Amino acid sequence: MAAKKKSATPRKPAAKTTPADGGNASGGEAGAQQGGELSILVQFIKDLSFESPNSPKSLQGPGENPQLNVNVNVQAAPQGDNVYEVDLNFEAKATSDDGVIYNIELVYAGLFRLAGIPEEYLQPVLFVDCPTLLFPFARRIVADLTQEGAFPPLLLDPVDFAGLYRQNAAQLQQQAATNA
Repeated sequence: MAAKKKSATPRKPAAKTTPADGGNASGGEAGAQQGGELSILVQFIKDLSFESPNSPKSLQGPGENPQLNVNVNVQAAPQGDNVYEVDLNFEAKATSDDGVIYNIELVYAGLFRLAGIPEEYLQPVLFVDCPTLLFPFARRIVADLTQEGAFPPLLLDPVDFAGLYRQNAAQLQQQAATNA
């Protein structure tokens, strides 16, 4: 018996973002008339490191006083006409009284085309919207990596990139006021 072939479905156009909807994808006529376009050109692992220096001893149990320290950082840099690279930097270090259980460093990056986005919205899009799109993929990589290292998968909690952006902006304003 012959199997039926499915016809390929056309790709959806890139989502439209507008200042009026807070930068959320709308795809509607209003978004097409007022706002800009955010397109993911490519996303990729830029740097990856997993270390478990005390294996196989650390695989027998976490030891006394296990602790996990996770850091997240976002960097953005222009790469050409309306194209920006956004790097999502993760560091996770699990330790106990016996030493390091594991250490993960991941830089997950994406190239984004931002067309027609007003200058005042460029920073929030780069430091909130872009990392929010990258995060689920980086989260899966971290979970798979720890599981392949023979540990329970590290399932990162969602990150409030908007809150981090506001916090960093407030710190920069405070530093500028202190230096003035």
